[in-house]
Amino acid sequence: MANEVTSVAEVKRALEARGLDPAELTPIGTRPPLGAYIAQLWQRRGFIWMDSRHRAATQNSKNRLGNVWLLLRPLVDSVFYFIIFGLILGGRGDVENYAAFVVVGILTYRSTASAIAQGTSAMQSGKSMVRAFNFPRAAIPLASEVRDIMISVLSVIVMCLVIWAVPPHAPPTATWVFIPFIFVLHSLLNLGIRFWVARIGFLVPDMSQVMSVISRFLMYGSGVIFPIERFVTDPTALAIVEANPLYQIINIYRSLLIDGVFPPLNSWLLVVCTTLGILVTGFIFFWRGEASYGREQN
Repeated sequence: MANEVTSVAEVKRALEARGLDPAELTPIGTRPPLGAYIAQLWQRRGFIWMDSRHRAATQNSKNRLGNVWLLLRPLVDSVFYFIIFGLILGGRGDVENYAAFVVVGILTYRSTASAIAQGTSAMQSGKSMVRAFNFPRAAIPLASEVRDIMISVLSVIVMCLVIWAVPPHAPPTATWVFIPFIFVLHSLLNLGIRFWVARIGFLVPDMSQVMSVISRFLMYGSGVIFPIERFVTDPTALAIVEANPLYQIINIYRSLLIDGVFPPLNSWLLVVCTTLGILVTGFIFFWRGEASYGREQN
């Protein structure tokens, strides 16, 4: 014990000799207070930004078309679902511009599906960095979401161009100026989801298999490729579907982009409240496991 005390004293004197404050040091593998944790994340914003930019630029570097696949894949999916559900199965109902309906649904849903899939394996994928460096672990899902936001900005631009170009056309209207607001809310929702599934995936690695099923269920339960009202008539079941924030977000996108109308205020309020709830509780849930992320799971 005397040797430990002496070594600690020596370290403190060495730090003070270099003009550093030993009081600012924190033990590795502990959970700092929530306020200090948020401050540490802010201090590392430069790293988060640079890491996000690098990963976004190199995500598909091994493919011949590179990052073109980031936009080409969802468009191919949109064509596939349009043919299967719109032409063959007749699931379009009374939707006039079903092509735009599917494009908006698929491109909007994919960012949330990405948040679920990548978030579940985020801590397992970054465990080497977690063990090597001392930093707030929330930077990992946060950097991943920033990267997806960069990609999603391009997706929204392409989405607008496609629904404008493809018959029966959805030309720009005054309601398009509200797209950035719903885009920000959608990104915050995805970030909250990442925090939740990142810790869940760390605690139970097999959850990555379950999350793929949940993601598919979310797709069919959010009206991504067909109007929910056509198949769900029970008032209770419909109310449950309408409480889904992703369902409301997709509907808001469609109202603004395709119909040219401002969605009801209660839809915005539901999205704002659920998004903030998922984001805040997800961040706290993730923060509470901060000290465990560098450990091996059985």
